[in-house]
Amino acid sequence: MGSELPDYYFRIRDNGAMVFRVDTDNRHRRIEMDQIAVVNIRKGEIKPQGERSLSEADIAEIERWMAARRDLLARREVDDILRAVDHLNTTTQWAQSTATEEQLDSVTDHLLLAMHDLRTVLVRKKADRLLKGRRDG
Repeated sequence: MGSELPDYYFRIRDNGAMVFRVDTDNRHRRIEMDQIAVVNIRKGEIKPQGERSLSEADIAEIERWMAARRDLLARREVDDILRAVDHLNTTTQWAQSTATEEQLDSVTDHLLLAMHDLRTVLVRKKADRLLKGRRDG
């Protein structure tokens, strides 16, 4: 490990993280991590751990991390969707060139229903955006 450790460590969990203060300034020069808070990104909550009160620096660092984490998750979400488009393209190629009749029989109804559902939602959302654009414009 390098000599410069961050002051805080965020252990990722569903919808947030557990926040630890990192301490190397102890007499044994060991890395100690003291849990100071639990964060829920979806709700925007920062809950101090136990009887602890958080300093302004603690809160500022946690809020900075929350904003960066939300941004990262949003970018990942879009990337996942674009990968799904790639998967649809490779699925189309597979269905056209490689799939056996048995394989197609096992996936066709599932794919058709999922694609119909997706198309319905996308068309409705696009129509809503177009109508909203006309009203706002």
